Amino acid sequence: MKTISVFFIVFILSIVNVYSQNISGDWSGATKRGDKLITFIFKIEQENSGYSVTMNVPTFRISGIKPAATTFTNGKLIIDGSNVGMSYVGIYNNETQQFEGTYKEGGMELALNLKKGAVEITDKRRPQEPVKPYPYYEEEVVFKNIEAKIELAGTLTLPSENGTFPVVILISGSGPQDRDETFMGHKPFLVLADYLTKEGIGVLRFDDRGQGESTGDFGTATTEDFSKDVLSAIAYLKTRNDVDKKNIGLIGHSEGGIIAPLAANNSKDVAFIVLLASTGISGAELSVMQSKTLRQFPVEDEDAYEKNTRKAIAIVTSDKSELEIKKELTKHYNDFLRPILMSLNVPEKNINLFIESELKTSLKPWSRYFLQYNPADEIAKLQIPVLSLNGSKDTQVDAEINQDGIREALIKGGNKDYKIIELENLNHFFQECETGKMDEYRKIEQTFSPTALKEISKWILKRL
Repeated sequence: MKTISVFFIVFILSIVNVYSQNISGDWSGATKRGDKLITFIFKIEQENSGYSVTMNVPTFRISGIKPAATTFTNGKLIIDGSNVGMSYVGIYNNETQQFEGTYKEGGMELALNLKKGAVEITDKRRPQEPVKPYPYYEEEVVFKNIEAKIELAGTLTLPSENGTFPVVILISGSGPQDRDETFMGHKPFLVLADYLTKEGIGVLRFDDRGQGESTGDFGTATTEDFSKDVLSAIAYLKTRNDVDKKNIGLIGHSEGGIIAPLAANNSKDVAFIVLLASTGISGAELSVMQSKTLRQFPVEDEDAYEKNTRKAIAIVTSDKSELEIKKELTKHYNDFLRPILMSLNVPEKNINLFIESELKTSLKPWSRYFLQYNPADEIAKLQIPVLSLNGSKDTQVDAEINQDGIREALIKGGNKDYKIIELENLNHFFQECETGKMDEYRKIEQTFSPTALKEISKWILKRL
C-alpha cells in the first residue's frame, strides 16, 4: 500500500510538472493521408500568460501560417486556426512525452502526435527556382496598412541597387498565402519575380495579412480588405527613389486577378494590370460552377444539386442576421448534403465534420463578400492597359467562360489597350500539364511555363 502511494504521488507530481511547464519551442509530427506522409511543425512561443503558434508544413513547403489562438490547460493543447481553416487538439501523454491528438482542416481529420523538437527539412527545390546569389538587388521590406493597423512584410527585387525601375506588385490567389504563393511544393511568385527582375522589371511580393511575417487577421478579411493591402503597397513604392512612380503595375493570380481591378480603380498610380487565371463572372456563378467541377463525390441529379447550391448561396447572401442565416443554412445543408453523403456510406462522424466545415466557410466575411462581388463591374471601369492570361486546361477557372466575361467588360468600358490570350495545355498555375486537375500540380516539376513568363514580360516591356 505504501509503495502504491509513493508511485501515485510521483505520478501526480509528474503530471503537475507537465501541466505547468513552458511548452515553448518546436513540436513536430507526421501523419498519413492516403499514401502521402505529411509533416507538421508547430513553433510555440509564450506571450504574456498565453501562447502563440506558427505552423509550417514542410511536405508542401508551406511556412508562416499563424493560427488565431493557442491555449494549453491541464495538459490539453488547443490550436485554434479558424482564421486559416484548421485546428489541432492534443492531450499530453507523460509516458510517451508527446501530444496525442487530431488535426482538422476542412472536412479532413487526421491523427497527429507531436514530439518536442523540429524535424530535419530537406530542400526539395524545383528546377526553376533561383539560387542565391541573385544577379540583381533584393531587399526585405515592411510597409503599413494604416487603416487596418497592420504591417505587411515582403521582398522587393530590383534589376540593380542603383537606378530607377518600373515595379509590379504580385497579388496572390485565395486562401492564406506567403509572398512566394507557395503551393504543392512550388513557389510560382518566386519564379515569376526572378524572371521579371532579370528582364528589367522590379517586383514587390508580400505575405498575406496574418501570414509569414505580416500581421493582421486573414480569417476576418474580405477581397475588398485585400485590395486595401495592395493600395498600401502602392503607397509604399511611391516613397522610394528607386521606383519609377509612373510605371507601377499589378499582377494578380486567381483571386488576385479580381483584387487588382478593385485596387486600380481606387488609385491613380497604377499604370497597367496583368490578370492571371482571373475570373470574369460573379463569385456566385463561379461557386456554382466549381461546386460541380471540383466536387469530390458523385450525385444522381445534377440539376437538383445546382438548384440546392444556388439556394445555399441565396441564404448566405441574404440580408438576414448571422444567427438566422446560420440556422437556415444548417437546416438546408442537412436536408441537401446529408442524404447525398449517407448514400455514399460516409460515416456519420465525417458527415457532421463536413457540414460543420461548410457552415464555417460559408459564414465567413470573405465568402459573403465574394459571392456578391462581380469583377466584371470593376474590369469595365479600367482605362489602363490590361493583359489577361488563362490556361486552356484550368479546371478551377474555366478559360473560355471567364475570358468572355473579361472581354465583354473591357469592351463595355471602352478600354482601348487590352490583350486576352488562352494558353494551350496550361493549368490554373500555368504549368504545362496533362489533365489540369488539382492532384496533378505536385507531380509536375515545372513551376511556371516559360511561354507564360515570356508573354507577361514582353507585354509589360512594350508598355513602359
